[in-house]
Amino acid sequence: MQLDKVDLNLLRYLDSLLREQNVTHAANQLGITQPAMSNGLRRLRDLFHDPLLVRTSDGMMPTALATQLQPRVQLILQSVDEVLHLGQSFDAESSTRVFRIMASDYAEATLIPPLMERLQTGAPNAILDVMNPSDVNFHDVEKGKVDLVINRFDALPQSFHQKLVWVDRFSCLVPKNSPYAENFTLEAYLEAQHVWVSKTGFGVGVGIQPAEVQKLGWVDSTLANLGHKRNIRLFTRNYNVAMRTSQQLGLIVTLPSLATRLMERTDEVVLLEPPFEIPPVELKMLWSPLLQHDPGHMWLRSTISECANVIAESNRL
Repeated sequence: MQLDKVDLNLLRYLDSLLREQNVTHAANQLGITQPAMSNGLRRLRDLFHDPLLVRTSDGMMPTALATQLQPRVQLILQSVDEVLHLGQSFDAESSTRVFRIMASDYAEATLIPPLMERLQTGAPNAILDVMNPSDVNFHDVEKGKVDLVINRFDALPQSFHQKLVWVDRFSCLVPKNSPYAENFTLEAYLEAQHVWVSKTGFGVGVGIQPAEVQKLGWVDSTLANLGHKRNIRLFTRNYNVAMRTSQQLGLIVTLPSLATRLMERTDEVVLLEPPFEIPPVELKMLWSPLLQHDPGHMWLRSTISECANVIAESNRL
């Protein structure tokens, strides 16, 4: 195979076909017609002497050769992208770019407002589109349709780039007039009624099974290891709802400290340390390798890191 006889655009076609495993979807991703993509697949099959994608009852599936090619093709395209971006710059002051960020409720409440303040000053014409975890899946991020994901994760795909935003500990919102506020022991904590807030991830969520405490997150898995279980009366996916419920209905809420501090000026609740040790939570941002060398994306990541550092230092995280 001679390189001067190969159309390197075919590698973009192959990358898209292997990501989508659908000719029409791959064509839409690259902004070409379905016949053009079909023709590209035919040329790829001739080039590699392999069908690459085979139709099965489960849809188009990659062949063994295609599976071996995929990471190599992605590496080549990333290298080309890096070369093409050398010497380019991002003019934040004049940019009208839309940055799409998937953020958990925790990240949106604590990080996005100060980040938006920075954008209003440094990139006054840029637009921030904040999406919910249920709006996004890993494939959207992998394809670069979403610029960044900011959340807490148990596990991450190895192909994604990631960076720690901050490490936060937990605090409890306790009604000020509650008898537990004066004597906040483990026994009091277990006796009280609680609000649970989801550690949201990707995709559409499922209903909670209260009996499966080991699957409910950091707080409840820690209690389970101690042989205890808290009395959860409300399950919610919204931090603001959880905090308002503590204020209005007298339930205890255990959340990352930066979130609870949003209620510091409220007279009806007090902030207390949990009466047992909970492992700290790591907030991370991750992004597709396709965006690693994009100047605008690099500027966004740097801006978020600077903003997060100020928040962490001011709150002594």
